[in-house]
Amino acid sequence: MNDPVFRRILLKLSGEGLMGFQGFGIDPVTVARIAEEVEEVRKLGVEVGIVVGGGNFIRGVVASESGIDRVVADQMGMLATVINALALQDALEKRGCHTRVTTAIEIREIAEPFIRRRAIRHLEKGRVVVFAAGTGSPYFSTDTAAALRAIEIKADVILKATKVDGVYDADPQKVSNAKMFARINYLDVLSRGLKVMDTTAISMCMDNGLPIVVFNLNVPGNLKRVILGEKVGSLVAR
Repeated sequence: MNDPVFRRILLKLSGEGLMGFQGFGIDPVTVARIAEEVEEVRKLGVEVGIVVGGGNFIRGVVASESGIDRVVADQMGMLATVINALALQDALEKRGCHTRVTTAIEIREIAEPFIRRRAIRHLEKGRVVVFAAGTGSPYFSTDTAAALRAIEIKADVILKATKVDGVYDADPQKVSNAKMFARINYLDVLSRGLKVMDTTAISMCMDNGLPIVVFNLNVPGNLKRVILGEKVGSLVAR
């Protein structure tokens, strides 16, 4: 079997990715499948950090457009990510995978506060670390949180899990002849306005030379294939 090409990864999951075929909330079957794939790559010796969104419950931007104060709406979104993080922790630990949830806002009764050195130590001990509550500040997305945490823990790569095969020049679900990029640089992503991650996250990755692999998590085994260096998805790099 091939050896992993990454030693430490930051997996970015969307909240919607936990819904399965439901229109809201968490699908236990989907979360269990994701946990199984994460545990499989952890067994290869890969250190795994995860940032999860909260869009399966609430999106701060959308909620603010309906009349909720933007800061309050974003704080509600942070709490949604904590719910998702706990669901992931439960699914992972049912598979014997030791997991820690850390939060950017203090909820000590259910999760650890994010402390960089402690999080790195968890990773070194083979524990999966789920980073919840975004950056802890309003106006920042969980994409930006993923970039920030990946840089802080010195991850080798961000693996951006999506429901499409990679980065396209148009929405492949709306444009039948959309072209997928096997590789694209950060500046092209920004100049083309491609929906990979938000501009703050892309800029942070560019400034720190952190590559991003965008891949389809709905294809079973894709996470392991990326880890083993197979040509899966799209690479965003210099």
